[in-house]
Amino acid sequence: MKTVKDKQVLVAADFAGVDLKNAVVAHLEKNGWTCTDVGVKTTDEEHPEMFHRIGFRVGSLIAEGEFERALIFCGTGMGIHIAASKCPHVYAAVCETPHSALRAITGNNCNVLAMGGHWIGHNLGIEMAEAFLYHNMGDGYEWWPNFYEFHKLAYDELEAFDYEEYKANGFQVKKLGEVDLPDCPKPEELKRR
Repeated sequence: MKTVKDKQVLVAADFAGVDLKNAVVAHLEKNGWTCTDVGVKTTDEEHPEMFHRIGFRVGSLIAEGEFERALIFCGTGMGIHIAASKCPHVYAAVCETPHSALRAITGNNCNVLAMGGHWIGHNLGIEMAEAFLYHNMGDGYEWWPNFYEFHKLAYDELEAFDYEEYKANGFQVKKLGEVDLPDCPKPEELKRR
């Protein structure tokens, strides 16, 4: 598996996200990342692949364990995200801020980050990619008791979820455990000023 620890990431865009993707890739490659691109490469391709087909391709590479994480781009980030999410074991997030990209990985362990080329500027996209790629689940919440355990349980239940089993069980979730997440105010040194 190609991992973020080894500075390997999968990237892909459709025609509407290609400019943003190219800016993010140029920055990452300048900083030692290897970006494997399976989507549209330039704005002047004659018959560029449609967003959902690119999303399926990315999702399958994540589902098959070839890549740990991916960055995907279309006009809004929504369509390509929906397609990638059709593949098993894909946890995709559409984000529009560095903070949401950070939380997608630190709180929800997402493995695919989607961005919209119509809304996200190049510098903002770079910040979002860095927040997503340079962190892991639980990072930055060490002061919050059981934060990691709470979100790990949620991730494990999502991974184990079977709709037919859920339906047969009267739409009750098969719980894998419980974790108490106490209300814990953020330490003063971590509060935004």
